[in-house]
Amino acid sequence: MNEDIYGKLTEILRDVFDDDSIVATPQLTANDVEAWDSVSNVRVFVAIEVEFGIRFSNAEITQLQNVGELVELIERRRVQ
Repeated sequence: MNEDIYGKLTEILRDVFDDDSIVATPQLTANDVEAWDSVSNVRVFVAIEVEFGIRFSNAEITQLQNVGELVELIERRRVQ
């Protein structure tokens, strides 16, 4: 299931940033992607919410440190 989430996140990130070299890994952070700013962050999370049929609070988003934590949050939300 994790691999499926990482695959979908890779697709989302590549689409939002128009960069086919991006790969969603547990350690990946916004700082690792040059174009990742506040506007693109909104686009990323809207795309994730649509793809997975879940919603995040602003507090949850701001607490995330890396994609690995994002995947854990997605997994928890999908179970609820």
